[in-house]
Amino acid sequence: MTGIEAFDFALPAERIAQHPVSPRDAARLLRVDETLSEHRVADLPDLLRAGDLLVANDTRVIPAQLSAMRGAARIGITLDRPLADGTWHALARNARRLHAGDRLEFAGAADFTAELVSRDEDGGVILRFDREGGAFSEALRQAGALALPPYIDRPAGPTEADARDYQTVFAEHDGAVAAPTAGLHFTPALLQRLAARGIGRVTLTLHVGAGTFLPVRSDTVEGHRIHAEAGVLTQDAADTINAARAAGGRIVAVGTTSLRLLETACDASGVAHPFAGETDIFITPGRAIRGADMLLTNFHLPRSTLFMLVCAFAGTDRMRAAYAHAIAAKFRFYSYGDATLLTRVDP
Repeated sequence: MTGIEAFDFALPAERIAQHPVSPRDAARLLRVDETLSEHRVADLPDLLRAGDLLVANDTRVIPAQLSAMRGAARIGITLDRPLADGTWHALARNARRLHAGDRLEFAGAADFTAELVSRDEDGGVILRFDREGGAFSEALRQAGALALPPYIDRPAGPTEADARDYQTVFAEHDGAVAAPTAGLHFTPALLQRLAARGIGRVTLTLHVGAGTFLPVRSDTVEGHRIHAEAGVLTQDAADTINAARAAGGRIVAVGTTSLRLLETACDASGVAHPFAGETDIFITPGRAIRGADMLLTNFHLPRSTLFMLVCAFAGTDRMRAAYAHAIAAKFRFYSYGDATLLTRVDP
């Protein structure tokens, strides 16, 4: 058993970014391989090489935070993911007050309601809304708000700037509760410069769920359970990835969400296969990474599954040294913060 304390580190509160830099690609970038070197995200065309392939997540963040009433009781709801039968899994505050068959009414959209189908022990609920498709999306737009991470301080709620800043340039398919934050650093101009250098790009979809906000409550790595998230890797995308690797290019995962779906869809030899479904893959040190050669990702929380993931990708000792350097050099952490470019180290 591996204790969670193995992935702990001290992070001063002032290192947590509350707003992104502008332009987005002006964010600092710490390259982590045999050595550490400091750059900007705008330097990516010079840090990568012709034939490399960026794999980015094209999920779009939805306004997943809802306020519901069950009679006189107010219930906070955070949508997690849609299920195959048309219902939604969600996280609920004050969930113990809820029972199967309860009707929830949502402020902000006319006659917008849901029936509670079931409740589980960890605050999860299954909801059946009174509408679907475009009508549901419109009601969500009226009644919902962005579910910003709890470490972004917005006492009055998300701002109009957050609605723009917390969406990536790749965003296409509605469904994420949280942004795939590595993608927040890209601009159209940077994408043009990357393409001009012969660096390819392909997208996949992994809808980031509400479980991304939940802390690790287990004392051991093995005791933690990852919430499932829905994802799609198309045949065309898999073919592009396999062709780039066969030609000698490196696969560069843009964000941990892209990496998690690549690891789900790739076999032991690194060949990508089309995938459509849910994944609850939990990447921890000791696991051999096959889906990507490099990883662009932000700086993550101590004791988090994402810090465990980057340790699995680039080595625990190397990542602890990189994070210590970043804290001393005043890099900005978390969703609106700076980035790292990691080279894979096999266990």
